[in-house]
Amino acid sequence: MDLRIPCNPFAGNPKASIGSTSRSSYHWAIRSLGPAQDQRVDPAPVSSPTSPVHLVTVHDRQQGIVHQFRVPEDQYILHTAEARDISLPFACRHGCCTSCAVRVMSGELRQPLALGISPELKSKGYALLCVSFPTSDIEVETQDEDEVYWLQFGRYFARGPIERDDYALELALADE
Repeated sequence: MDLRIPCNPFAGNPKASIGSTSRSSYHWAIRSLGPAQDQRVDPAPVSSPTSPVHLVTVHDRQQGIVHQFRVPEDQYILHTAEARDISLPFACRHGCCTSCAVRVMSGELRQPLALGISPELKSKGYALLCVSFPTSDIEVETQDEDEVYWLQFGRYFARGPIERDDYALELALADE
C-alpha cells in the first residue's frame, strides 16, 4: 500500500512517500489510487438511497462543450462532475471565489455556502457549482471569472483606472 501525505503546511513535499511508517501513526495519510489519480479530487460521496437524482446540464463556454450528468440532491454538483471525470472550472472548492460561477438558465439549486457571490447576483441567477446542490433538473452556463467579478464589484471601480501617483511612489520607495 502506497501512503502519501496530503498537501499541508508541515510537509516539505506533499507527495513525499511515508514509506514503511505504520498507518496508525499517520491517521491523516491517504492511500494513493495510482499515478493517474488526482489527489485534489474527493471520491464521490455516497448519497442517501432515498435522495432524488437530477439531470444537470452544463454549457462550458470556455471549452465549447456541453456536459450532462445526474447528481443526487445531497451532493455538490462540482464534486459529482469530478467523480465522473468531467472537467469544469474551479479554484477554492469552498464557495469563496468566482472560478466555478455559472448562470442558471433553467431549474433550481440550493447554495447555502456560496460566499463568493453577492445576494444580488444570486437573485439574478448566478451560482457557484462547488457549493451547489440541485433541487430539480437544471441547466447552467459557465461564466468568465473576471466577468462575474466585474458584475459584483465593478460599481466600486466604475470611475475608471487608478491614476499613477509618482509622488506617493517616491515616498513609498524612500521608506525602504
